Amino acid sequence: MSLPYEGDVNLPYLLGHISCLTMGATYSVGEVNHLYTFFVQWSPDLCGMDAKSFMVLNKCRLGVMEALFSNPGHKKWEIITVHEGKWEQKVYNSEGEESDGPEDLLPELTDQSELLDEFHLQELASHLPARTKGYPWRLVYSTVVHGTSLKTMYRNLAHLDRPVLLVIKDMDNQVFGAFASHPFKVSDCCYGTGETFLYSFSPNLKVVFHWTGENTYFVRGHWDSLQLGAGGGHFGLWLDSDLYRGSSFQCNTFHNQPLSSKQDFTIQDLEVWTFQSHDG
Repeated sequence: MSLPYEGDVNLPYLLGHISCLTMGATYSVGEVNHLYTFFVQWSPDLCGMDAKSFMVLNKCRLGVMEALFSNPGHKKWEIITVHEGKWEQKVYNSEGEESDGPEDLLPELTDQSELLDEFHLQELASHLPARTKGYPWRLVYSTVVHGTSLKTMYRNLAHLDRPVLLVIKDMDNQVFGAFASHPFKVSDCCYGTGETFLYSFSPNLKVVFHWTGENTYFVRGHWDSLQLGAGGGHFGLWLDSDLYRGSSFQCNTFHNQPLSSKQDFTIQDLEVWTFQSHDG
């Protein structure tokens, strides 16, 4: 096993991009949190004592990791640089062959999109949180397939427990939307986390608006409207019950610019995607 190391910057890389295989055991991204913390204690000269993020280790878990490193006969690992390992570039195509072409970095779509092209996919994928990586994108609602109804969208998303990606094309052919940490639903109050963001594309420019931390008005669903972002008297993105009209204004949640070229826009098509297989 090889673990990438680039001094103090290794923490976000390690936590966000790898799962660790040691002696036949598979560790999830969450498990790597604990593994990295042990590295800091075990070899501070390599892993960096300047790191500001530490976690309290469960004694049982710490004992298991100490056993892995205390027996020289079982050390099947080494620490190498990211450049030596080329971890950023190493991906595999559907046939299991290693490749680093741009087309292989695109997410897999289990359904056809009427709105997203390769440029949109590549740019959006680069901003999605780590917990969505590796999952196929599955279409759960489309105005082309399911008609124009907010109630139908809520019904199609009712069984989900994963994040969703909202994609809108307006009558000016501009593509924009939102990533939501939780599926859209009718709610008495706002819900979601700081993973939620708004985005907008123009022919040559991509803009992503992340959470500012000023409030937590991420998403709120009503039977007659869907709201994303608020504050300052406006919504970052608002859609009506027929998914025909919408509006977008600057709001405190995201400090976004209006996502469409017009603050009040008419929807041409709309899609909602989630990140799991059909049997997930």
